[in-house]
Amino acid sequence: MTSHSPDPALLAKAETLTEALPYLQRYAGKTFVVKYGGHAMGDPELQRDFAEDVVLLKAVGINPVVVHGGGPQIGSMLKRLGVESQFVNGLRVTDAETAQVAEMVLAGSINKDIVGWIGRAGGRAVGISGKDAGLVLAEKVGRMDPDPLQGIERHVDLGFVGEPIAVDRRIIDTLSSAGIIPVIAPVGIGADGHTYNINADTMAGAVAAAMGAARFFLLTDVAGVLDKQGDLLTALDPARVAELRADGTITGGMIPKIETCVAAVQSGVDAAVILDGRIPHAMLLEIFTRRGAGTLVSARAVER
Repeated sequence: MTSHSPDPALLAKAETLTEALPYLQRYAGKTFVVKYGGHAMGDPELQRDFAEDVVLLKAVGINPVVVHGGGPQIGSMLKRLGVESQFVNGLRVTDAETAQVAEMVLAGSINKDIVGWIGRAGGRAVGISGKDAGLVLAEKVGRMDPDPLQGIERHVDLGFVGEPIAVDRRIIDTLSSAGIIPVIAPVGIGADGHTYNINADTMAGAVAAAMGAARFFLLTDVAGVLDKQGDLLTALDPARVAELRADGTITGGMIPKIETCVAAVQSGVDAAVILDGRIPHAMLLEIFTRRGAGTLVSARAVER
């Protein structure tokens, strides 16, 4: 009788499942909030990978909640309409016309595209915005902008740019308990009745805090937080983040992202992770492998 060795590729798949088992057990029934944006949104293969990952999470008993961005798509639509965009400290100045376009793009085309991707991957998703069922109450953002000519700070009116001040999680709980993946556009309603455009990172962090999420993922266009030699820092806590900001390791666009992660952790999220959304199945690598794939921020740094 001839014996045959197992196919190495099949053995590798079996070992991967074995490695994932303790994580499957740990996270069953937990909520993961995922902020989805960046260049991955425009790549069909990465769109498919993302949708498959989210559907897989739901299938193994985890409750994913997706909050998406759409800045480039808003900019493209405004350009087509002949509306010029202005930015202050990375935030788009949003007049009434721009606010209408932003809501149309975010809560309309992008939101429904993501719902469609998840559906094609075999999942069930419903697209909503922060305005639906009073999900997100927002207030107008006030910004002080340094004036180098005068040596003073001046108040800048950003228009209908808001920040979340309260999140009513009931609609998310209702959808998740029905086996549906919520897909949320970063638009909120103010007590004044106005619609406010909200930074997607900030919106996702607020939703993660309200949900007491086990994980909050920020899918971006970078690997995570890098040290001064360009190596990935895989585990940080708020104290270490403060040190890295003070010595100039964390700079530029990474500052608001890491601030969002720290705020989420300090508000009850177990851990926040900055991940490169351009890497296929980055979330699965982070969740179900010992090494992980990005920078994890938690109350106390853990060995990875």
